[in-house]
Amino acid sequence: MTKARVLIVDDEPAPSALVGMYLEETGLYDVVVENLSYQAVATARRFKPEVVLLDVNMPGKDGGDVAAEIRADGQLAGTPILFFTSLVSPEEAEDRKPSRNGELFLSKKAEAAVVVRTIASVLEQTAAAKPVRVFVTNSTASNSPEPTRTSADRAPHDRIGF
Repeated sequence: MTKARVLIVDDEPAPSALVGMYLEETGLYDVVVENLSYQAVATARRFKPEVVLLDVNMPGKDGGDVAAEIRADGQLAGTPILFFTSLVSPEEAEDRKPSRNGELFLSKKAEAAVVVRTIASVLEQTAAAKPVRVFVTNSTASNSPEPTRTSADRAPHDRIGF
C-alpha cells in the first residue's frame, strides 16, 4: 500500500512533531514537518504532498499567505489544504463549511482519529476528482478484496493534545 504524503506547516516544533508522529504511526502517511513558514512552498515542491496541514498564525508568513502561494504555484495549485489551527474548537471546525477557496478548518484540539479521518476524506475527494487511468493486462487478479482497515484500528492515542 502506498502511503499518502502529508506536509505539516506549523511554527511550533513540538506540537507539529507530535501530529507527524501520530500520523506516521497509523501506517497510512509519510509526513514532513516544516516549521518555517517562508520555507513552506519550497518544501512542498520537494516533497510533493497530497495534502497540507497548515497553521494559520505563524510569524513571517501566516497560513493565508502560504495558502495563496501554494494556490499560485503551478506544481502545487491542486494540493488540498487543511487549516490546522487552535483558533477554532473541534465543534466549530465540524460546523464550518469549506471556505470560498475550498480550504477546510481542523482544530488542533480535535481527537486524533478525527484528524486522520479528515485527511482520509480529503484525499478520497481529491482522488475522486482526478481522472483515473486503467491499464489492463493478461495476468489474472485475485477476486478477494484486501481487508478494509480504518485509522481507528491503528490509533494508539485518543487525543493529539496541545
